[in-house]
Amino acid sequence: MLVYTTKAAKKLIELARQAIRSEFTGKKIKVLEDKKLREKRGVFVTLKKKGELRGCIGFPEPVMPLNKAVVQAAKYAAFSDPRFPPLKKEELDKIKIEISILTKPKICKPEDVKIGEDGLICEYKRYYGLLLPQVATEHKMSREEFIEAVCMKAGLSRDAWGKPDFKLYKFRAQIFEETGSGVVEKSL
Repeated sequence: MLVYTTKAAKKLIELARQAIRSEFTGKKIKVLEDKKLREKRGVFVTLKKKGELRGCIGFPEPVMPLNKAVVQAAKYAAFSDPRFPPLKKEELDKIKIEISILTKPKICKPEDVKIGEDGLICEYKRYYGLLLPQVATEHKMSREEFIEAVCMKAGLSRDAWGKPDFKLYKFRAQIFEETGSGVVEKSL
């Protein structure tokens, strides 16, 4: 499992907020140069407003350094999540930011999935879906319901996981969220 400190997570959440703010102000942001934050990692940035999802986008694979991935994912979550209109400047102070730092996805069998630990990615032909580990616990899903949900997220039927060419991957995440009292590590 990944081991990032709450202190490092606080820096990443501040960086995500600065990245979003910079789109309104035009100010250049200073990317963190901490060695651990420059490791290539998969990451998702989730925005919540009054406890409700307001945007969530990220990179499941470790395609770029964590600090740069957080900047990109934050901007995409705020302005390019197709499920929501772009964030408005007056909303910025009303959102809470959550960052999920991911392990590299590994192919798995449905029976290997652990609720409260694993996130899922499914792939079938040209369809692709991803659900973070917290989705299953927040919605009190069973293993089968979680697998069906990732199929539906990909635009497939809920039973697509039984098809011969269907691929299922699992990953873990270390999750940090803003609260009224600061940044905390979220337990599932």
